[in-house]
Amino acid sequence: MTEIQANGPQGQCQGASVGRCARLAFAKGRVWFETDDCIEGQLVDYAEIGQRLFWQRQTIFGVALLLAAFYYSLPLAFLNLLLVVITEMYDGWVFRSILTQKRSGQRLELGHFWAVVIGTIASAGTISFFAIWISILQGQSSHFMPLFFLFAAGVFAAMNNHYIVSVLAIRLGIYGVTFLFIPIRDIVLTGADIQSELWVQLFASVFVAYFIVDCARIFLSMYRKGVNRLKELEEQNRKVEAALAAKSAFLSTMSHELRTPLTSISASLDLALSGKLGAVDTGPKKVLEIAQRNSGTLKTLIDQVLDLQKASAGHLSLECSETDLTSLVQEAVEVNEPYVGKLGSVLRFDKPDGVVMAPVDRTRIKQALSNLVSNAAKFSPSGTEVVVRLVSDQGQAVIEVSDQGEGLDEKSKDRVFAPFTQLDSSDSRKVGGTGLGLSITKQIVEAHRGRIDYRSKPGQGTTFSFTLPLLGSVA
Repeated sequence: MTEIQANGPQGQCQGASVGRCARLAFAKGRVWFETDDCIEGQLVDYAEIGQRLFWQRQTIFGVALLLAAFYYSLPLAFLNLLLVVITEMYDGWVFRSILTQKRSGQRLELGHFWAVVIGTIASAGTISFFAIWISILQGQSSHFMPLFFLFAAGVFAAMNNHYIVSVLAIRLGIYGVTFLFIPIRDIVLTGADIQSELWVQLFASVFVAYFIVDCARIFLSMYRKGVNRLKELEEQNRKVEAALAAKSAFLSTMSHELRTPLTSISASLDLALSGKLGAVDTGPKKVLEIAQRNSGTLKTLIDQVLDLQKASAGHLSLECSETDLTSLVQEAVEVNEPYVGKLGSVLRFDKPDGVVMAPVDRTRIKQALSNLVSNAAKFSPSGTEVVVRLVSDQGQAVIEVSDQGEGLDEKSKDRVFAPFTQLDSSDSRKVGGTGLGLSITKQIVEAHRGRIDYRSKPGQGTTFSFTLPLLGSVA
């Protein structure tokens, strides 16, 4: 036997998860560092996107270095390739370290942030070095290739490095200085006056640098909005979970508190109707019988509420054992025959050929089957049959309960298995109900890794069926 348990504002944190948030600022000529509660999430985001974009970076580097080697200088292209390999290996090591430590549940240290900063300076410096020596080899010209390469690197950083503001600022700062250094160098070396095209190139470089910074601001704003929205959803989820926990505790407490006096009332009524306290006249006896039936209904409702609460909380315990479903269904049919007969219908069991074995909780499956049989009997016209079938199909046992009632609309499937739902609350029903039976049955079946469904046509009856994994098919 096996037991199974079914189951913003400036200065404030803008990151993704709980941790320490690092931010660089420049005050009075020196760099200072402060912490908030979000650097872990930002570092993880940064490392994940860094790994994901590895081949995109290599493609860009490869094309740029091939052009540089063919048109300018093979030795310098090889030197730059060596620098790219070193910086990429370092960044790869940092990314793996961050993600490995995070997955192991350890807290990320401040050293990871500074490792990212060092990698940023090294990679941005490598790209700037490439652009500068190409511009030197070109002489005084428009420097389209190095400036375009810098522009592409800046946009790439704005789109993908915005998770940590200080790191993005360092990278764009290095690119920005390089952007201005190339045209300024030409102006200084040539002594060009303000009317020279070299000055136009400088002004254009300033405009492009501003464009890149503005792109970075937009992507950063989008990232922060997404993170803040995620935080809001997490907070709402916590509130919902707290409300559900409070509701479950209330239902559990109330159900237990009601059960004790109800048991006493039911026992007293049984004792009075047994005649052991003396003969009961016909008039009082009818009243006592009504009270006895209603106390039984109330007890059933309390038990169902408790079952529903346990199932919703994932605490529906199952004591599963190898079981012959044929004998189990036969027992459930025999238990429910009097009830079905009392409502004017006949209960029939179509037995399968041979033994059907499955690992199930006998009590819970009987409860689920009883819920379906009683539900079918309530909606069956007098003199009709309620038929129970058991078949095995492709590693699963299929149990069906069919009635000959009015049937259900296929569009009502979303409501049929919802708790406290009764699709037919009219006076034509034979007996009342709590609207919990089908919901609890669904929870029991799914706890056994099965599925429940129904097929029906209005005026032609309804067949509820649920599946259970056969013995040997459960992983």
